Amino acid sequence: MKVDVLVLGGGLAGLSAAYHLGERGVRSRLVVEAKDRVGGTAGSVTTGRFTFDYTGHLLHLHDPYGKSLILDLLKDNVAAHERKAWIYSQGAFTRYPFQANTKGLPPETVADCVAGFLETVHRPTPLDRNPDFLSWCRATFGDGITRRFMRPYNEKLWRTPLSKLTTEWQGRFVPKPTASEVLYGALTDGNALFGYNATFRYPVRGGIQSLPDALADRLEPGVVRVDSPVLAVDLREKVASVRGLGEVRYERLVNTLPLNAFLDLAKPLPAGVKAARGDLRWNTVWNLNVGIDRPAPADKHWIYYPEKRFPFYRVGYSSNFSPHLAPEGHAALYLEATRPGGTRVDRDKLEADMIKGLREAGLLRRSDEISAKIWMPVPVGYVVYDRARTPAVNTIFRHLASLGVESIGRYGGWKYSFMEETILDGKRCAERLTGGEPAAEPSAAPLRALK
Repeated sequence: MKVDVLVLGGGLAGLSAAYHLGERGVRSRLVVEAKDRVGGTAGSVTTGRFTFDYTGHLLHLHDPYGKSLILDLLKDNVAAHERKAWIYSQGAFTRYPFQANTKGLPPETVADCVAGFLETVHRPTPLDRNPDFLSWCRATFGDGITRRFMRPYNEKLWRTPLSKLTTEWQGRFVPKPTASEVLYGALTDGNALFGYNATFRYPVRGGIQSLPDALADRLEPGVVRVDSPVLAVDLREKVASVRGLGEVRYERLVNTLPLNAFLDLAKPLPAGVKAARGDLRWNTVWNLNVGIDRPAPADKHWIYYPEKRFPFYRVGYSSNFSPHLAPEGHAALYLEATRPGGTRVDRDKLEADMIKGLREAGLLRRSDEISAKIWMPVPVGYVVYDRARTPAVNTIFRHLASLGVESIGRYGGWKYSFMEETILDGKRCAERLTGGEPAAEPSAAPLRALK
């Protein structure tokens, strides 16, 4: 088999690249996906009468084109929601984000957080050009907010000392309130909707699987092959070995697999790239989905748990995204914990700890019946933005670009992003391959419209 463009991975990035290449006249393209369906981690699994996603997969639409395309794909199978997110700490629920909602916490905690924040306003701390995340939190939010939430929650999520993380990732994901918002949130139970995820959309039926299915339906028959894992890639000879297809020769390659996994399949790699591969760090999200025989509380979409006594960092009620994810009178929950990538996990012990944690958090009563339970881990849930990450990625991408290889999406691009951005990554990749957008690094000549 020979194609002009071979796409590794049938998630949103790969499907988007194939779709937009087709829109630009490239017909000879092939998407190979290891699973038996498209979507990757933006997919869903049905067990009994429950439908579960790989943790909370919500649509945050900010780009005009991305919003238009996604809403056109889902048509009437989508609903809009205002975020109902909470934090549980010191025995109290407070609204998200913590830095603007301390009302309800012990008075000494509220005073500590407000005083620390106001100090950053009146006596700002100068920061280095490339500060570590811990220093940035202290300078941005003050010692109180950092100590009470930012540090414990983020160390629980990233599994890395915050002094070793950069601030490259946080941009839109960690909103900074004004002094008046901090004071207002300390005195009243407001619901100021700010941050990139203040509102979201979600499919009415079918879980998030509905989105990649709709995108795949826009492709011609035969463009996507499922049950077709990539076994090896010879970058010099431009040939991939794919189970069930044999050797697939290509002119250009688009990778959307996790960058570490792709490099482990690819050869030959120069010593510098191999060394850079060794510098990549990531966390696996151990996602346990649970169904219980009681409706979800109507005022909650998800809850953050910064304290060490709880084994999870977040619990969400996906049946509040759509009631069709659970039988009537039942709730669908997802529980998330991280561990450093590649470490062994005693899944039975972690499951027992999570169920116990649900009880201690008051989310599971002794009278509740667990109607469904399924593990759906995300192998590369979060890329760790330590000091080695960006130099390593730059080294790797320069080499891949010199060979005409694109590596895109949250996983292939080795970054922290969301679904709309991943779809736009596929669009931009198609434009680069066909000469419509300049490449970030030198690469092979554009394909142009190959009929």
